[in-house]
Amino acid sequence: MEEREPVINRVVGVLLVAVAVIAAGYALRHTVSCFLLSFVIAYLLDPLVVMLERRGVRRLWGILLLYVGLTIFSVFFFTFLVPFLSIRWEGFVTGLPAYVQKAKNLALAWKMRIVPPYAAEEWGWLFESATGQLDKLFAKLGTGVYETAAGLAFNLFTLVLAPILVFFMLWYKNEAKAGVTAWLPAARREAIIALGREVNRSIGGYLRGQLIVSAIVALLSTAALFILGIDYPIFNGIFAGLASVLPFIGVILATLPPLFFAYVQFQSGAAILKVIGVFAVIYFLEGYLVKPIVFKESMDLNPLVTIIVVMAFGELMGFWGILLAIPIAAAARIVLDHARRGDFSRR
Repeated sequence: MEEREPVINRVVGVLLVAVAVIAAGYALRHTVSCFLLSFVIAYLLDPLVVMLERRGVRRLWGILLLYVGLTIFSVFFFTFLVPFLSIRWEGFVTGLPAYVQKAKNLALAWKMRIVPPYAAEEWGWLFESATGQLDKLFAKLGTGVYETAAGLAFNLFTLVLAPILVFFMLWYKNEAKAGVTAWLPAARREAIIALGREVNRSIGGYLRGQLIVSAIVALLSTAALFILGIDYPIFNGIFAGLASVLPFIGVILATLPPLFFAYVQFQSGAAILKVIGVFAVIYFLEGYLVKPIVFKESMDLNPLVTIIVVMAFGELMGFWGILLAIPIAAAARIVLDHARRGDFSRR
């Protein structure tokens, strides 16, 4: 019993530290968001800097060369793509209320067709409740659209600060690694470093792979919806790419907006079937062709655990929780596997 007390105390101590970190992160969520954005960008760019180092380019010059390339891309992006997307965003925001009103009119028309002469009051109440919920849903959606636009404007400071933080994270990476390594217990240093490399391969492969997968899904969805003539194909495609981050339920969320716009626009079951067919093909290709090629190493996580972790981290940290939930869970699984094998207790 006495031997188990230190272990219990360590576990309780770790849990208390974790709770304190989560509370501090929530209180400083804007600062944490800026730091996480910078860290993820630096994490994704570091392999390019390492590749340049292996070719004889000093790290500082490699970072500067990378920044020159990013500057050229940024100039192109803000000169051509941002005005293009801004015009379509304005059209989306101004056109959404008309779509909502049209959807309400269609719901009322269906009410007149479907409601039988008997139990008219019950059916009427059901349709009124449904349309009332629809009003609330789209009111929240409209509010969310404007809040998102305001949030993007508010986060311009983050966009300015992030490149500076990314530069210093890339520049001081080796010093930071050396500092952390010096604090590790000498007896278990090699085991912990090997564990860190394994976690790094898993998380790095997932983040880079998910970025590629999301971009491919967004491009395919945008092109397919444009060919089908569905309104707002760019924003529906971008939403589909973002939804692909969510495991299992992402395909359902990605399909709902195009289905709504397709039905309200064409009022045809054929349009709905076309959208369903297109997204079925896209996500079939994503699941059985793109992901097996892009993801070199599987996360190897239980589907139920994955969903619970994504929901929990999304509730705690919002977008960053959804994005980082699977890598954190994968890292925890790797650490637990090593602890179960007793790698940390070997001398």
